Amino acid sequence: MRFLITAGPTREAIDPVRYISNRSSGRMGYALAGAVRHEGHEALLISGPTSLDVPEGVDFISVTTAQQMYEAVQDMVGGVDVAILCAAVADYRPISYSNQKIKKEVERMTLELERTPDILGSMRRVFGFRGVLVGFAAETQNLLAGARNKLEAKGCDMVVANDVSQPGVGFDASTNEVWLVRKGREEKLERDTKHRIALRIVQETLSLIAG
Repeated sequence: MRFLITAGPTREAIDPVRYISNRSSGRMGYALAGAVRHEGHEALLISGPTSLDVPEGVDFISVTTAQQMYEAVQDMVGGVDVAILCAAVADYRPISYSNQKIKKEVERMTLELERTPDILGSMRRVFGFRGVLVGFAAETQNLLAGARNKLEAKGCDMVVANDVSQPGVGFDASTNEVWLVRKGREEKLERDTKHRIALRIVQETLSLIAG
């Protein structure tokens, strides 16, 4: 089987030296790609900017912005059986871009933003994806409620939810602690390395296919 995995942050440019982004390191997504290969399947990794090495044997597409990631997923999703969307895609981007560095000349500056395309929400409705779909929910409150809402609203088969407000979990960490949320079933994976968590996620995803 062929898996598509998104990973890392996106960067939404303000001017040639500044951008809007987030704290995602990409480790979870890269670990998932490695876990897919470990289980004997093909992996395509679409990643925003990171400092990580691509796991051996993984096909790779590098992107920077949310729009680029959206277009890469749209182009490639027709050839995969499973999609695990792990990337921390920026929710908003600047409406306008300054070709020159914005000078520090005023005490306050207003930055107008617009929504970026919803990649996970487009998988079923826009891209017509009919394979197994796994989304991620990084929350700081109401963790399970947010995951359940995403499961239903985005047409996911499973949502992996983690509380990124906890130290040592999620962003900027080598460990994670997640809930696997499916319709009628929720399972907590206790804190462990992202590599071992990734392997459990991939195995659970494969069980969805078998079921």
